[in-house]
Amino acid sequence: MPSPADVHDVPLQETFDATIAAEQRIEPRDWMPDGYRKTLIRQIAQHAHSEIIGMQPEGNWLTRAPSLRRKAILTAKVQDEAGHGMYLYSAAETLGVDREDLTTKLIEGRQKYSSIFNYPTLTYADVGTIGWLVDGAAICNQVPLCRSSFGPYARAMIRVCKEESFHQRQGYELLTTMMRGTDEQRAMVQESVNRWWWPALMMFGPPDDQSPNTAQSMAWGVKRHTNDELRQRFVDMSIPQAQALGVTFPDPDLAWNAERGSYDFGEPDWSEFMAIVKGNGPTNLARIARRRAAHEDGAWVREAATAFAAKQAGQTRSEEVQP
Repeated sequence: MPSPADVHDVPLQETFDATIAAEQRIEPRDWMPDGYRKTLIRQIAQHAHSEIIGMQPEGNWLTRAPSLRRKAILTAKVQDEAGHGMYLYSAAETLGVDREDLTTKLIEGRQKYSSIFNYPTLTYADVGTIGWLVDGAAICNQVPLCRSSFGPYARAMIRVCKEESFHQRQGYELLTTMMRGTDEQRAMVQESVNRWWWPALMMFGPPDDQSPNTAQSMAWGVKRHTNDELRQRFVDMSIPQAQALGVTFPDPDLAWNAERGSYDFGEPDWSEFMAIVKGNGPTNLARIARRRAAHEDGAWVREAATAFAAKQAGQTRSEEVQP
């Protein structure tokens, strides 16, 4: 027999279901099921963490970019990623969570970020490859999120996707320039593409039959496509770009399938993916250690900002009570 609380929630659940069915937005003050809220917190927090951790691989090359122009471009991109993280933490906070708590969970290993950022950037060509493939995969994944059923998340993604699209073009332009250079530079680009191709495919998550959250997220309108659908879209988008660039992908099974109207491709190494998700990737420990150190080093800034805000609030209240 349902409890009184369950009975009380019936009309609220019906309103929620009707809003989802009508392709309308759920806003922070609207009633929502606990599972929907928890799913959003998990997804948005992971997305925010990924943007912040994602500053590290390319930030590694800020001082070593080959020209002032390239330094300026890379600095602007890293700065954009920080902004994306802030938008997304703000969206998560509308669900009743605290940004400080989310950061604590990240550095304690209780929340995840994208597996792609646990690979090292070994050459400068990686800066371009990340822009082309990693940001390209992010765009495939994130553009549908602009239609997410949760309003703050969907609205944040509009600006994020515009900037990610610019990042992808920057990366592709960098690689195009290198491919017009020396044999050594062309070899560097191909080697970089070889290392990043499979991790980029893994960015979309495990296969659909191994993804426990996809079906419910799609039913709620949090996601719009399955992992495998997005992965296929990315492959079909990337191959013509690779041909124009003059590089190949390290997949012997890659072939056009006229019947499907899409490319067939090989299976990523999902054991490698799971190892990274569990914290055993090439740079997992280094990424979290650096994030922890940055958080600790920035404590005085947060304390000063809090004290200043409290002082300003006190002055405002004092002015309001004066005759």
